[in-house]
Amino acid sequence: MDNNEQITQILGRLHTVTEPLLQQDIVSLEIVRNLAVAENGRIHFTLLLPTPAHPYRHRLQQACEESLYQLPFATDIDITFAADVLDDRRQGGLLPPTVRNTIVVASGKGGVGKSTIAANLALALSGFGARVGILDLDMYGPSMPIMLGTKQIPRAQNGKLMPVRQHGVKVMSIGFLVEEEAPIIWRGPMMHQAIQQLFTDVAWGELDYLVIDLPPGTGDAHITLCQSQPISGSIMVTTPQDVALADVVKGIAMFRDLQVPVLGVVENMSHYECPTCGTVAHLFGQGGGGRVSQRMGVDLLGQIPLEMAVREGGDRGEPVVIGRAESATAVALTQLAQVVAARLAILNYAKPQPFRMDPNLRLM
Repeated sequence: MDNNEQITQILGRLHTVTEPLLQQDIVSLEIVRNLAVAENGRIHFTLLLPTPAHPYRHRLQQACEESLYQLPFATDIDITFAADVLDDRRQGGLLPPTVRNTIVVASGKGGVGKSTIAANLALALSGFGARVGILDLDMYGPSMPIMLGTKQIPRAQNGKLMPVRQHGVKVMSIGFLVEEEAPIIWRGPMMHQAIQQLFTDVAWGELDYLVIDLPPGTGDAHITLCQSQPISGSIMVTTPQDVALADVVKGIAMFRDLQVPVLGVVENMSHYECPTCGTVAHLFGQGGGGRVSQRMGVDLLGQIPLEMAVREGGDRGEPVVIGRAESATAVALTQLAQVVAARLAILNYAKPQPFRMDPNLRLM
């Protein structure tokens, strides 16, 4: 059997393997690249995933191996993974097309850990190999400089502000541009202008995901942002108790009115497990995130436990996903990043756009 016949048989087998997120076979999706067969029967190819944070990568690898080992000449299967993040191709907006996806993290009320979720989500996505930025739009209470442990002042280059680089991500916050203890007292038009400048005057460069931390509530910042820039998806953060859930309903309704896809709800501080005795306590109630998700017809993206490591990491500028990666909270936040990346890939694939290949692929 010559090499061309072997390639044909391999592609025939791979036609039976379905990409779990996009729900088509991997050959029709054209994500099988660099296919080659050695004389000893060793098969090698690259699988081009729609996100480096793919939650089913190992399942996909196993399906390919099981299918190909049915070929009589296959002695070894060598699969290399790469990623080319599907982007939100809607036209217009203040951001350049080099920013592929925008994710807003919002909450109905303050004190539910929204900024903590935003920071750890961004760092978890970066940990998978994605190019990530964080834009702190909590204009009255910018917390990213403290949470990420940096007080750098962004430098100007070619008429643009260069984002601060910290923990492998690009960061911009109004907190970098005002005195640390100075109150930010702005009327609506001033906030509107400041938000637009944080988009147009910042050189974000190539990003797979820009995570945007919004202020709590449903105010001017939300409207200004959503009317100025197509948003790929929104996440609502809540705690389980009823007083927080009531405001989540309003937030979801606001995003729907603004035609922003709601990826789902994150239930933060869902429970506390005693580190000495193992007793689990639901300090803020139980099951609230699930109830509001069901009521509003959106997904419950994750339930994040309450741990002291989260507060400690935020205070010292080392969020828990990098400071305590083995902790239960870090594991839950990393899984949240995979769920969010998967939701965006599915949404973007459903939009009419070509499946591009980045010439600068990041091998995984």
